[in-house]
Amino acid sequence: MLTLWRTAQQMATCLQNAAAPQDAARVTRRGFLRVGGFATGGVALPDLLRLRAAAPAPRTQKSVILIHLMGGPSQNDTFDMKPRAPEEYRGEFQPIETNVPGIEICELMPRISRIMDKLAIVRDLKFCNELPNDHDPQEVFSGFAPKLKRPPLGSIVSRIKPPGSAALPPYVSLCRHNPSILQRVHPEDPLYAGTGHRPFEPVSGQQAHLQAQVSTDRLNDRAALLKRLDRMRRDIDQRGNMSGMDEYARRALAMLTSPQVLVALDISQEPEKVRERYGPDRKYFPHSFDYSSPDSWQASKFVMARRLVEAGVPIVTMNVGSWDHHGILSNGPRSGIFPRLREELPWFDQSFSALIGDLDERGLLDDVAVVAWGEMGRTPRINRQAGRDHWQESGFALLAGGGLRMGQVIGSTDKYGAQPRGNPHSAENVFATLYHVLGINPTATIPDFTGRPQFLLDDQQPIRALI
Repeated sequence: MLTLWRTAQQMATCLQNAAAPQDAARVTRRGFLRVGGFATGGVALPDLLRLRAAAPAPRTQKSVILIHLMGGPSQNDTFDMKPRAPEEYRGEFQPIETNVPGIEICELMPRISRIMDKLAIVRDLKFCNELPNDHDPQEVFSGFAPKLKRPPLGSIVSRIKPPGSAALPPYVSLCRHNPSILQRVHPEDPLYAGTGHRPFEPVSGQQAHLQAQVSTDRLNDRAALLKRLDRMRRDIDQRGNMSGMDEYARRALAMLTSPQVLVALDISQEPEKVRERYGPDRKYFPHSFDYSSPDSWQASKFVMARRLVEAGVPIVTMNVGSWDHHGILSNGPRSGIFPRLREELPWFDQSFSALIGDLDERGLLDDVAVVAWGEMGRTPRINRQAGRDHWQESGFALLAGGGLRMGQVIGSTDKYGAQPRGNPHSAENVFATLYHVLGINPTATIPDFTGRPQFLLDDQQPIRALI
């Protein structure tokens, strides 16, 4: 019996090592016996090996989840409220206290208010989108104005510091970009970082085509597979960079046959109670404009992002919502900015707070930095259509995790929320902070299309208060 118990102890230890960190501590002697134990045949060797194979690899590097709030949310109605400003500036909502004394945010985000000690708000961001009416999100993904055409964060990380496992994608995009933007330039195009460093897009694009066309049996037939890939070359690599295509195809195939990636992408394996915490996906009409079909709020993206970084993916990007609330147009009184925010802000509050809480409870928050922001702010003064228009001069970024200093507000704006006080921070400063988290020196260079070395960032200063 003593030998049997020692064997059971050894198997319990194996299970602890195979389980995720947050579950390991729960495998006690009593719990082990409760689930059947070795003596009753409850844990067979194949089961143990299967658990070990499905266990996430040990984390060897940091990760970033970048959340693009499409359209540019209003700073005055969310994270930089001005309750003492004139009525035409302050809006309809009231600020509420957070769990950090002195920090207030919009009343529609009570869950976020209760985890403010795990967050930081940058209130003095200045954007540089050249066209006042444009929604080009290049700056959100690269740190640079669209005209400069610089590679996105994910492609840089893929090139300079990919994950140790070849079966893990360095860069996963869960985004659905505006078609009008894609007609000019894709905001996540790797550009001179190299074709092999484009994002893995599990919900669209070449990867979906590859999954649909290549069965498990055919994956073993290398010759047939290469023929299929050859037919895809023109679609995947418009510049004819065959070495980039080969690298991209190699990674895509490794990922498609990797249990780690397939399991991470399958949120149906997530317990229902956890998914409920993030909220449901919803159909709604988000804009001030007349659309014949609804858009969707995808809380499931937050769940998938957490699963991907938990599996070890370094960069995950996503976009959610539609925050382009110019005012009442053809959709009637519910199309103004305030009715729209009454819908979307509680959804964001639930999904974002669930993501941060989930990362924290799983012991991942120090290893994963999260940033949520739009491509601009909105005009401090409410327009005649009960909305707010585009505003480059001031906006916000909401950050969490990554071992950064949380529980604070960085920077401030004038009494109207129109102009930053002092020297504003830029998107490049945010990216320098993310590079710091990832252990990448922003003074590093990679050659552009002409062979000229380009710094990762021109302004290489991180946000000092966060470090």
